[in-house]
Amino acid sequence: MSTVGKGKGSRGKAASATKTSRSQKAGLQFPVGRISRFMKHGKYAERVGAGAPVYLAAVLEYLAAEVLELAGNAAKDYKKTRIVPRHIQLAIRNDEELNRLMSNAIIASGGAVPFIHQALLPVPGKDEKEGGATQEL
Repeated sequence: MSTVGKGKGSRGKAASATKTSRSQKAGLQFPVGRISRFMKHGKYAERVGAGAPVYLAAVLEYLAAEVLELAGNAAKDYKKTRIVPRHIQLAIRNDEELNRLMSNAIIASGGAVPFIHQALLPVPGKDEKEGGATQEL
């Protein structure tokens, strides 16, 4: 009976192992530990499972990435390199699902979404039939 390989030194993790956060384990950018703390201190439930904050962090990260992508496209359409609240407003209101999700949200400095009712638009071809007052030079 040899005692090689037995004892405290051979069990468990190496002493020089670096700490890995739950966000890194899940491959997320959003802080799983902070969300877990908010869920526990917020008294949403008596107990919080281990997977719940990871799932919530993943959902929040996905929504943030979606809004940022659409807002970046809106900024690019206006030939701007910086996303401002107006671009976020346009991104959310022009996307059907995001608009339904955030229908009660008010974005400060977002402005109004441009909309002209169809009845107010000129009818194409109506001016050509009349042959009336066109200002061609």
